[in-house]
Amino acid sequence: MRFLNPKTDYAFKKIFGSDASRDILISFLNAILVLTGRDVICDVTIVDPYLAPKIEGMKDTFLDVRVKDHRGRSYIVEMQVLNVEGFEKRVLYNACKTYVNQLGKGEPYHILTEVVAVTITDFEMFPDLSRVVSRFRLRADENAAICHQDLELVFAELPKFQKVEAGLETTLDRWLFFLKTAKDMTAIPRSLSVEPAIVKALELANRAAWTEEELDDLEKREMWIAEQRHILRKAMEAERKLGEAEQKAQDAEERGIEKGKAEMLLRLLRRKHGTLPPGIEERVRAADSDQLDEWSERLLDARELSDVFDAPATY
Repeated sequence: MRFLNPKTDYAFKKIFGSDASRDILISFLNAILVLTGRDVICDVTIVDPYLAPKIEGMKDTFLDVRVKDHRGRSYIVEMQVLNVEGFEKRVLYNACKTYVNQLGKGEPYHILTEVVAVTITDFEMFPDLSRVVSRFRLRADENAAICHQDLELVFAELPKFQKVEAGLETTLDRWLFFLKTAKDMTAIPRSLSVEPAIVKALELANRAAWTEEELDDLEKREMWIAEQRHILRKAMEAERKLGEAEQKAQDAEERGIEKGKAEMLLRLLRRKHGTLPPGIEERVRAADSDQLDEWSERLLDARELSDVFDAPATY
């Protein structure tokens, strides 16, 4: 058996957003949102079921799956493989837009229901956060337990998931393992076979379940994504080099300013005190800008060299 890469947006859309995906979505959402008891999702409606892609131009870098559960709560589930500029703002924008669009003209605000945006990324979004899954809500500064629950952003960063097959413990572990490694599988692993929804997802990811047209479109999409990644890497490398060049120029400018301050201070010292004792020139030329400024100020009132160099620091 050969499986498609579920991280590719079109494959992700078919696996999680086709007419056969309800059980898959229920399992995945309950796992990633850690829902228990009365909060467990029992049924879902896929708002925009998968259609075979038409990819001429391929301007978009994402396709999301939009779902409503049996209580009317809305979910946006998205796989993102490219770390494009402004991506996190787009996630927030789409979640807010979904929330606002629940109301028709003249309808009351109290009928608004929760919107949860679940985003899986194939790159690190939050390097300062250690968890694979991060959740964001509006919370009160004074008491974090008080929060607005109508809007939630959930991010799962696949590069942070490092568990191997033998270490899978939870349903969420198995889903993340599926997303990260399915393209390299040649059979359904025993560790995943215990989850019927994941087995179903693998069946949908099986290349044999796709038409030639879909496979051709998917291959073109993967090639386009690879090109975009190359372009992004080149842009990031160019930005890094530009930053290094600007830092070098700034450092050189600062060294030039320090050198000028040092030479000016030495000229003033010689004019006021004549020939300088051994070591003074080296000490002045090795000093930083703040120290040179301090010595220059002391020189104005100093009667002896010791008044310049040995007085207590005031900075």
